[in-house]
Amino acid sequence: MDFELNEEQKLIKEAASNFANQVLLPTILERDETQTFPTQEIKQLAELGFMGMMVNPIYGGSGLDTLSYVLAMEELSKIDAAASVVMSVNNSLVCWGLEKYGSSQQKEKYLPNLCNGEKIGAFCLSEPEAGSDATSQKTMAVKKGDYYEITGTKNWITNGSSASIYLVIAQTDPKKGYKGISVFIVEKDSPGFVVGPKENKLGIRSSDTHSLQFNAVKVPIENRIGEEGFGFTFAMKTLSGGRIGIAAQALGIAAGAYELALNYAKQREAFGKSISQHQAIAFKLAQMHTKIEAARNLVYKAAWEKDQGMNYDLSGAMAKLYASEVAMKVSTEAVQVFGGNGFVKEYHVERLMRDAKITQIYEGTSEIQQMVISRAILKN
Repeated sequence: MDFELNEEQKLIKEAASNFANQVLLPTILERDETQTFPTQEIKQLAELGFMGMMVNPIYGGSGLDTLSYVLAMEELSKIDAAASVVMSVNNSLVCWGLEKYGSSQQKEKYLPNLCNGEKIGAFCLSEPEAGSDATSQKTMAVKKGDYYEITGTKNWITNGSSASIYLVIAQTDPKKGYKGISVFIVEKDSPGFVVGPKENKLGIRSSDTHSLQFNAVKVPIENRIGEEGFGFTFAMKTLSGGRIGIAAQALGIAAGAYELALNYAKQREAFGKSISQHQAIAFKLAQMHTKIEAARNLVYKAAWEKDQGMNYDLSGAMAKLYASEVAMKVSTEAVQVFGGNGFVKEYHVERLMRDAKITQIYEGTSEIQQMVISRAILKN
């Protein structure tokens, strides 16, 4: 594994950093307070090619590697994890799943608009009784001639009201259990599709999270991805790559909190010298830096394995587990370094701490990651 970024990757990293600081930072406090979706900011991200980073250019994507995507996620998340999760879902879960497993017709119809920002995608797996246990799908898709009728509820859907294209996991043959689960492309204007109230969240408040209702929604048979019964495999394969994106988000949150704490510690004085020169603070910064570097190597390795065509289930799970723990630890310590100021919104670290928590929960909780890791290391 080569630790040196190539010139293209350096430019991606720089472009993402500039965008985060120049476009996202000026509006993030207000958007966080008012829970306002970053509509214009996401359109600008699409103009930069960040909404379809790994999609083949023939479908309007940027054709970049996973590491480039991770670099962009990290830089954006240092400033605004709410905006970066919109980008993450669109790239890792929706575009990747469509391009990898969709038909030529599906890819030609949906990918260009997902890449250019005309439309945003959402991934619909979680339900009231099917969170970590993704096998317990209650949403039903009943085949009726040349279409399916989908009925059920989905919970905690990122981009819930802002999306136009939804990948919906539903049960087509309950007798087969998880082998009877399928996946469908549902368009927002479909009759019977209802977006529920917006969730009032602890963190990533500028992103929109909703429950969704499917009331006998008719979906043409050509909108099924793969064969009947492919849905669970589709979800697990897609989430495996999505974990790398969320690991990169967690890494970015940690790095952003650390950079703020480091700069503050150099400027803030106590007892006649900067607090960075007091061992209690200096050692905190040393621990934060070390943990971030360890997380970064895990995340980059998972991205590299994916780009090499290797099995990245284990590396992705380890990266997400550790990076999310580091995000929570480092952001909490950053608040401590700021002291009373850390408890005030204008200094940003309290928001990063709030944003960090979700990285231990979505796209597979830390407990699920430990299950994936333990199974992988014990199977032999």
